[in-house]
Amino acid sequence: MQRYFAKNEEDTFIIQEDDYHHIVRVMRMDIDDEIYCVNDNQQVARCTIANISENEVTAKVLQWIEGEIELPVSVSIVSGMPKGDKLEWIIQKGTELGAYKFIPFIAARSVVKWDEKKGGKKLVRWNKIAKEAAEQSHRTLIPEVSAPIDIKQLIRLAEDYDVKLVAYEEEAREGESSMLTKSLKSMTKGQSILAVFGPEGGLNESEVALLKDYGFITCGLGPRILRTETAPLYLLSAVSYHFELME
Repeated sequence: MQRYFAKNEEDTFIIQEDDYHHIVRVMRMDIDDEIYCVNDNQQVARCTIANISENEVTAKVLQWIEGEIELPVSVSIVSGMPKGDKLEWIIQKGTELGAYKFIPFIAARSVVKWDEKKGGKKLVRWNKIAKEAAEQSHRTLIPEVSAPIDIKQLIRLAEDYDVKLVAYEEEAREGESSMLTKSLKSMTKGQSILAVFGPEGGLNESEVALLKDYGFITCGLGPRILRTETAPLYLLSAVSYHFELME
């Protein structure tokens, strides 16, 4: 059954814009068809379409659905700006795996340069990808994708997180395999992780040293060297295993 994030007033949801188009033009739904709707409080309801006007769909709540879908800890993914559409892949698959937020990072070795004037369209597209992936994977929240930041902004942002990790391939080469596990074991439900991943060329030594000075913990992600678009998915899977499957 299709799922939509929508405005909610008591037992009614109002669906507009792209989601309206998807219901009416793509799915060709009609009155009495059923959908799932999610409100701003992360509450999910099974609904029936009650009315279709020229620009909005009204859905009535049939049943509020109980159950916890989100990861017990919030994970924000900081991705060194990669080439091509790799960031879109990270956002889509990372959303499916439960990421809370995506923060593109202008690293020293990032080949892609951020153009403030042209970046607005990309930011809209990235957030749309997150929304569609959240609907597909039956999330109860849409991860935010922020505008790219530099390392000084990253350090300031990190002050609000409980655990700060840097995936560093040199640690993997040296066989380090314990810091990620130790970090996850130290956490309780409701806490937050900020995880930093380098671009294709990785983070340089000075970036890693600076982040360590501000409380970041370097960790390996297994014995193999992962691509920039694979590493965040590994970490999210590890978090899910530790906090969900191990339970």
